[in-house]
Amino acid sequence: MEITLYQIDAFTKKIFGGNPAAVCPLDNWISADLMQNIAIENNLAETAFFVQKDGIYEIRWFMPSGEINLCGHATLASAFVIFNYLNHPTDEIVFTSQSGELRASRSDNDLITLNFPAWENKPIEIPTEISTAFNHQPIAAFATRDLLLIFETEQQILELQPNLPLLKHLPFLGINCTAKGNEVDFVSRVFDANDAISEDPVTGSAHCGFVPYWAKQLGKTTFHAKQLSARGGELFCELKGDRVFISGYAVAYMKAGINL
Repeated sequence: MEITLYQIDAFTKKIFGGNPAAVCPLDNWISADLMQNIAIENNLAETAFFVQKDGIYEIRWFMPSGEINLCGHATLASAFVIFNYLNHPTDEIVFTSQSGELRASRSDNDLITLNFPAWENKPIEIPTEISTAFNHQPIAAFATRDLLLIFETEQQILELQPNLPLLKHLPFLGINCTAKGNEVDFVSRVFDANDAISEDPVTGSAHCGFVPYWAKQLGKTTFHAKQLSARGGELFCELKGDRVFISGYAVAYMKAGINL
């Protein structure tokens, strides 16, 4: 059996920027163990698998450390593959997932917009481990699927050097750090204490929490955001009720075959 694999750089217009995702279109579902092994072999932040049924795409996402319930950059990458390689007949895609129905649409200038759920940010005490693990201290913390940490300045976000092993036992998938931007509305970096890839280059799903937070803080619903990883990424976001619209570009790096 051969599975086609696409590697797509998401939330960027240039190769070697943004966040690389592997995308594997399937005719029928394969076992979760096999998908997990493929994700481990790819050793990227995310590998997405999807199956089309009656014009709707069932999608799942695997990190090297396990399956997760929502991934933005790999969904953007999947939409890019569907639009550009799989002869999709319209400019909108409907996905079904563990996080419910998701949509992706394409504009005339190749900007792809994801329609994702907005996450409720529940205020919590800053975990005591944060003061030891971080070289700059956040001013507030919130809980979603991830831990959302608010910092005072963009410079602090750039300078963060967390000691991630100290955070391994915290009950969160990601450690999402954000501050008001100097030239954009807000900036961020995202860390994972339990995965081989310790910093995620650009994290679409984190913006399901970032956008509702900054909407309250800035009194607006549209945002230009940047993730300040080494690769860097640019996102254009909008809050509409209980949905977050996350837009970005993508570029193809590789098409290959997996021999099984």
